Amino acid sequence: MSLAALGMDGVPALDPLSYPGRTIGGPALLSGSQLFAMRPAARQYLGNWFVDGGATLDDTLDQAGGPSTGKRHPVIAIGSNAAPGQLHHKLSRLGLPAVVPMTTLRVSGLGVGVSAHVARNGYVANSPFVDAAGPGSEAEVVLTLLDTDQLQAVDATELPRYHRVLLSGADFPMTLPSGERLDAAYLYVNVTGVLADAAGKPRLPGAQTALLAELLQRSARLRQLFDSPQDWVTKARADSGLRDAVKQIFHESGWVLPQDGFIRDVHEGSVPSAFTYDELSPLASSSERT
Repeated sequence: MSLAALGMDGVPALDPLSYPGRTIGGPALLSGSQLFAMRPAARQYLGNWFVDGGATLDDTLDQAGGPSTGKRHPVIAIGSNAAPGQLHHKLSRLGLPAVVPMTTLRVSGLGVGVSAHVARNGYVANSPFVDAAGPGSEAEVVLTLLDTDQLQAVDATELPRYHRVLLSGADFPMTLPSGERLDAAYLYVNVTGVLADAAGKPRLPGAQTALLAELLQRSARLRQLFDSPQDWVTKARADSGLRDAVKQIFHESGWVLPQDGFIRDVHEGSVPSAFTYDELSPLASSSERT
């Protein structure tokens, strides 16, 4: 299959204005530099989903020499970690196998906004918020199934700017394309909050160039630092002091909406233990698994 057609092109770490990169549109298996579509079945254990070519996901993972689905850790991605190209870049540059099951996931009560800080690569990343719109509010995100080494590698790119929290399926119902409802999944939560739009609501994400242009238009202080979106990412990725200055401008402009509800149970410096899909999947111990 064409990698470009399936979303392997574009790596925000290398091209910040391409953030968040091309994310998956449906269940897929990232395997090295290839991406294969997966086909879920109703109420079917994830390891039994079929990978393009006919084998089950667990059989394919076994052939690749990696752990099965049940021994992997379910991690929600709402930004560049949902882009196969970015995930491949993060893992392969560390010599880790870039073999990762990925699937769309619907989460109720969760919104996706814009971070109130500038990432090391110069872009302003996506960030989750608690959606107060009511029980009907729902976000479609991406669930990645990471092995232990992969999880540690992704942690290293997110912490300490983010906390990895265990999102409860009781508080935030989450549903896989198969119809399975997960008990929980991990989520990286921005400790600085999300940006508000002109109406005081969470600013929703979009194309990075348009976002940065809007922020520059809203703030004369930001225009003193950068004269264009390209100038922003070029300078910001090279200068941590500039990134800190932008964060301060965000706060002093009154644009930041805290998201303390996500991290009320997180202790400074702690990293939560890593539950596996089998520990968080209602189908793992049921007769529906086989």
